[in-house]
Amino acid sequence: MIERLRALGITGAFLSVTMLFFAWGFICSNNDPLIVALRAAFRLSYTEALLTQLVFFLASGLIALPAAALGNRIGPVRTIIAALATMVAGCLLVRGATGLGLYAPILAALFVLASGITTLQVAANPLAAALGPQRTSHFRLTFAQTFNSLGVVLGVHYGSTLMLGDAAMVSRQGVLADAASRAEALSAVAGAFGIMAALLLVVAVFVWSQRRRIEAAAALIPPAPEASVLAALRSRWALLGAGAIALYVGAEVAIGSIMINFLHQPGVLDLPLEQGGRYLANFYWGGALAGRLIGSVVLTRVAAPRLLVGCAGTAAALCLVVLTGAGPLAGYAALAVGLFNSIMFPTIFTLTLERSDAAPSSTSGLLCLAIVGGAALPLLVGRLADAVSLSAAFVVPAAAYGLIALFALAAGRSGQGRARAEHPA
Repeated sequence: MIERLRALGITGAFLSVTMLFFAWGFICSNNDPLIVALRAAFRLSYTEALLTQLVFFLASGLIALPAAALGNRIGPVRTIIAALATMVAGCLLVRGATGLGLYAPILAALFVLASGITTLQVAANPLAAALGPQRTSHFRLTFAQTFNSLGVVLGVHYGSTLMLGDAAMVSRQGVLADAASRAEALSAVAGAFGIMAALLLVVAVFVWSQRRRIEAAAALIPPAPEASVLAALRSRWALLGAGAIALYVGAEVAIGSIMINFLHQPGVLDLPLEQGGRYLANFYWGGALAGRLIGSVVLTRVAAPRLLVGCAGTAAALCLVVLTGAGPLAGYAALAVGLFNSIMFPTIFTLTLERSDAAPSSTSGLLCLAIVGGAALPLLVGRLADAVSLSAAFVVPAAAYGLIALFALAAGRSGQGRARAEHPA
């Protein structure tokens, strides 16, 4: 009876934590329509517009290790509350910064928001993986990431409707014609982030109300009070996993950031920008949601490294189709990449946690820090889009997915990879 109550407590805590995955997915996905709105309002090049993504990568680089140190000191639950409070502040700062009519203050406000999201990721990812038997950690983190994908799908719909709808109409040239239209577009951005601040406040109150349940479940996780956030730098697998995470996040973000404008092109699908946002939500991010639901089941039967090889290889092939094709074929191939992105982040994360010699909090901190390395990919994509074309820019994520497939092959050949192949979760 006691064991059953303990199991129910852990399950309840895990379900509470999955709400956090939904929250940061919802917030992060608004960057895609935000890029289109800001590019139009401030007449930015693709490279300049993608600085909004660079800000999020920069926050990962500067905040991940301090967030891991904070988690080691005060525990995951208090770290989560601090992260949510920072995210609320960031949304309110974005709302205020749009009133200045300048791009730089908006980027600064987004950095505050991204700092809270980074802290939340550092605390929540290892917590979700650890709330249950080790043999099912791949399933749990992939299942939790499914809620992240659900948040992304709904978030892109939300952002596209509020920021790219009738109140902020963008012309085919991707710029707004007059000051009044630009002010209207920035007002739509402010309204969207104000609502997100209120929603995050509700999430923070809910987590606070569940703090005892989550703390009780987290207490069952073996503590590592002396863990150094730098210990992961001495683990070969932590470093390999960090590289794979950087490649994955950079590729996923780069594709999502240019997708609306890519589909808007007459030579692809010729979609209005708002409709392109819906396609991005339904097919690219929706594919990731469906893939994570399917992947949660598949991972109970197929070794994680093997599944990662297949998904990364297919994503690379689809990017090459975009690179060499045109018209609807290229458009739908780009959208289909989302389906195969689905299990990559949680699978890379848990494969690394299993093999790393460092404490989970330290490894998680390094993996979240590694996200900053992915910033190079959106910048390269932006430069290629400006210099050549949006289609040519897909060569960058194609190369990234190829390297991720090599990481998965190496994980499959390691001792623990072979054991999991014989006894899948």
